Amino acid sequence: MIINIARKELKSVFSSPMGWIILSLLMFGFGFMYLDGVNNYFQIMSGSIRPAERVGVTIFVGQTVYGAANFLMTVATPLLTMRLISEERRNQTLPFLFSAPITLTEIVLGKFLGLVLFLAILIIYIFVMLSTLNIWADIDFGYLLGNSFGLMLLVASFSSLGIYFSSLTNQPIIAAILTFIALFAMGVLSNYFASDPSHWFNYVSLTKHYQAFTRGVIDSSDVVYFILFIATFLTLTIRRLDSDRLSG
Repeated sequence: MIINIARKELKSVFSSPMGWIILSLLMFGFGFMYLDGVNNYFQIMSGSIRPAERVGVTIFVGQTVYGAANFLMTVATPLLTMRLISEERRNQTLPFLFSAPITLTEIVLGKFLGLVLFLAILIIYIFVMLSTLNIWADIDFGYLLGNSFGLMLLVASFSSLGIYFSSLTNQPIIAAILTFIALFAMGVLSNYFASDPSHWFNYVSLTKHYQAFTRGVIDSSDVVYFILFIATFLTLTIRRLDSDRLSG
């Protein structure tokens, strides 16, 4: 049943103009940053610095693209998650979901999985695009896999946070604003406390746990953190819907 709901959500994203607009804009943005990174690589590495200080093409271009992807996903994810539940509440179709022969867990996981699959298309697109560098240079596929896996966990965390805020209101735009504010605040606080590695916020910061992946390193503690973050907000969403169901 989870797969059926996920398939329905994925189809609904592609059946709406906003889904195609966001997909095309993100692909254009990633493609532009890729070409800009390659162009800058040739300009900077053509002899303007000492050979010992030169950076491999995978890291140079990858940092540009994945850095842009982190920012663009922060903006796009709230726009995609805002309608997942709030639109059901606004259209007064939640009672039909509650009365259907499916559990609240299946509803939430299905909607979450559908959105994550949509975002996975973009991450695969980035990976394939950067893999084309292998046509004319030896690239580090481990670096690309580490970054792609980390970005997947990051956007899944964004999605879990967004679906929770979507469950709190019947206005999709309010859900999007709340999600964006939360993500922006976490990013600002991460930068603010970055100079103090021992500060407690660094242990709960999405950005801090994502940094290892940007170096192509997959740390099991970071993976566990993201899984716990996702599970926490999906659980909160389920509890919120359960409260709505009980109150009628």
